[in-house]
Amino acid sequence: MDLEPLVARIDPEGEIPPVAQWHPEHSAQMDLVIAADGRWIHEGSPIARPRLVRLLSTILRREPDGRYALVTPAERQFIRVEDRPFLVVDAEPDGDGGWWLTTNVGDRLPLDADHSFTLSATPGGETVPEVPVRLGLAARLGRNVFYRLAEHAEPMTLADGRPALGLESGGLRHPLGVLEDDAACD
Repeated sequence: MDLEPLVARIDPEGEIPPVAQWHPEHSAQMDLVIAADGRWIHEGSPIARPRLVRLLSTILRREPDGRYALVTPAERQFIRVEDRPFLVVDAEPDGDGGWWLTTNVGDRLPLDADHSFTLSATPGGETVPEVPVRLGLAARLGRNVFYRLAEHAEPMTLADGRPALGLESGGLRHPLGVLEDDAACD
């Protein structure tokens, strides 16, 4: 499928359109895969234009049945996502004890109650933090970001009583990982 007609319907400023309100009748399957490492691969070739990836990310949503789709008012194209559609590629402290996260597609979000880490398994079986971004879409922490945040982590206890390491941000504790031993945590 040629991406240009789809891209022509997208806001060139990269703003998030009201895709949750769009319910087009026409649906199809597109040969587009978002790899676990954050690459967008169309018909077997990585999309090399970051602006195009950003534009497509603005019309991506997760359907109630769990499938991912690129949506415009005229059509819905289902795609495949290997793990999570986005990757957190940067994290920076805000000076007030909080953190801001930036995804590989340009979303910037605070680590807070609306964007809190949860621990879940990757397709490879590793337990890694993810954070909700928008419209049922989540981002995994990139390895370098995980290690950067781990340098600032402190012991905590998860709701199920397991010891973990996490960060405080936005008035909440956000888990980065479970501790293997039974060390006492706050």
